[in-house]
Amino acid sequence: MKLLRFGPLGSEKPGLLDDVGIIRDLSGVVPDINGKTLSRAGLEMLRSVPPSSLPSVDADVRLGPPVADVRHFIAVGLNYTDHAIETDTPIPDEPVIFSKAPSCIVGPNDDVVMPREARMLDWEGEVAVVIGEHAFELAEEDALSVVAGFLICHDVSERQFQIHRGGQWIKGKSSPSFGPLGPWLVTRDEVPDPQNLNLWLTVNGIARQSGSTAKMIFPFRYLISYISQFMALEPGDVITTGTPHGVGLGMKPPVFLKAGDVVELGADGLGRQKQTVVLRGG
Repeated sequence: MKLLRFGPLGSEKPGLLDDVGIIRDLSGVVPDINGKTLSRAGLEMLRSVPPSSLPSVDADVRLGPPVADVRHFIAVGLNYTDHAIETDTPIPDEPVIFSKAPSCIVGPNDDVVMPREARMLDWEGEVAVVIGEHAFELAEEDALSVVAGFLICHDVSERQFQIHRGGQWIKGKSSPSFGPLGPWLVTRDEVPDPQNLNLWLTVNGIARQSGSTAKMIFPFRYLISYISQFMALEPGDVITTGTPHGVGLGMKPPVFLKAGDVVELGADGLGRQKQTVVLRGG
């Protein structure tokens, strides 16, 4: 299934994308796409509903983030060797884990809003997982069993805040609009090999990133198990798993986003996003 949420900001309804690309309204079946919906039992219930029995939705409707009520937005840094090299950072021996504020989550095509003091606004296309079951101290071989699905994440980053404001990465990763998710969440059964997904990103039509999850230093199974050794993962939690080479910080000289720039990104089978960078209050 491809699960999504549609409608005005703050009033999104649950939906799904059927096999012919029509958005179907799930609001008569579930109140929202959240942790409860994404449990094994919740997904099995949704699979039992014939999409053709659901009302269709205008194809031009705004898409919100596919997951509601995210309590923990966990991110992995430097998880591709080529990205670590381009940013002149040592290749990590263990995963680099940080958080993004859940309040930064927006829809896949919403504007990216520059903070007033932003000077080094950067792009990072990533593949994220959404947790569907409680997990703590999970064995690596069992890690994918708690995954509800996969989606695209744009880990927007203000490098000045991240690097030059005291060393806490969350500072540069959490401004409102810095976490576009979607366009939809693809359930695990429809992603036969998540460790073989191509991803790409362009800025103003110019290719900037091109990579594959096959080149992750720490694969999905390892990351989920590793993170669960330090915290309990709960249904609806999002883990975004790092970006390949091609970020603005790694260019010589560095290139950063400015108002009016258009970023597009996508991944095999997970859809695509498109955002315009705007000034706050502009």
